[in-house]
Amino acid sequence: MYLDFYPAIINPETGKETRREFLKLKIYNDPKTEIEKAHNKETIEFAQLIRSKRLVQLRDKEYGFKENVNLNINFAAFYETMVEEYMDKGSWNNYLAWNASLKYFKAFAGTKLKTTDLTLLHVKKFREFLLKTDNLRTGKKKLSRNSAGSYYKKFIRVLKEAYKQNLTETNLALHAEYIKEEETHREYLTEEELGILWNTEIKDEKIKHMAFFSALTGLRFVDIENLHWEKIYNDKHQGCYVQLREKKTNNLFNHPISETAYEILMLQPTREGKVFAGIKYSQIVRPLKKWIEDSGINKKITFHNFRHSYATLQLANGTDIYTVSKLLGHKNVSTTQIYTKVLDKNKVEAANRIKLNLNGLS
Repeated sequence: MYLDFYPAIINPETGKETRREFLKLKIYNDPKTEIEKAHNKETIEFAQLIRSKRLVQLRDKEYGFKENVNLNINFAAFYETMVEEYMDKGSWNNYLAWNASLKYFKAFAGTKLKTTDLTLLHVKKFREFLLKTDNLRTGKKKLSRNSAGSYYKKFIRVLKEAYKQNLTETNLALHAEYIKEEETHREYLTEEELGILWNTEIKDEKIKHMAFFSALTGLRFVDIENLHWEKIYNDKHQGCYVQLREKKTNNLFNHPISETAYEILMLQPTREGKVFAGIKYSQIVRPLKKWIEDSGINKKITFHNFRHSYATLQLANGTDIYTVSKLLGHKNVSTTQIYTKVLDKNKVEAANRIKLNLNGLS
């Protein structure tokens, strides 16, 4: 016999969602004797008592009476459930970052820590661990501060969710001190470099088309990978645009694209289903790196840098920062302001204001 929960609950043993709680009780499928019938009656009554107790616990949890709900689960297992959510949502890079965050936590605390045993000391010590530990992937050099900050930020998200689900008595995330990340240079490609790249051969033309579609639209790989033909439009009123769905609100919105971007879509061999079918992020990393090297462009470029290029070139060509922010899907303009540091036109103009007539120099 088992209890069937809907919606799913957190399994206290594994920390993962489940629909069933096995009661370790058995009844006879076809009782024949009085003893078997009596056993079934008593067992079912006992199961109903457990069911009633669970209903009270679920009700009290819903209304916030934490003291009546005693959930003590494996924290690493709960952490893993949150990582698994990013397998099917968000970008592949984001999933990898979440998975790395979990690996570092396991390296720090192991896999036995229960949610009721988690303390503020663990929170502080994990922060120190990330700032001092070596890179687990390479095992050679210290983990970068920005990676440490990213992994710790995800750990704090897990703490918040654990408190929200009544798995911890206090909100430990309130006392966590974020790791301030160092400002990094966001590489981008100029119009000239993009022209060189377009004329450079690549093993898989689809990768080239996806990269240029990102550079012309600012869309992330996950949006391009999931782009379907039925979501692409071209009419005389709005021009060319793709229809996307906002992940958090689930609302649809139109994202305008250029005629050139539309022409790249038209180069694809299919006209139904996914536009760029049959390709994953892991398949593009090496071919893209070789493509950049073959072009002679001496910059460290990943697929995401094509989105950076879109943002930087929009600003360089006079598009105001608020419009660029909307096109990129940023919540705050402050996020978009990072690109203004890459290309500060005022500094460029200031550098050229001092003009000297020096003999032999222009």
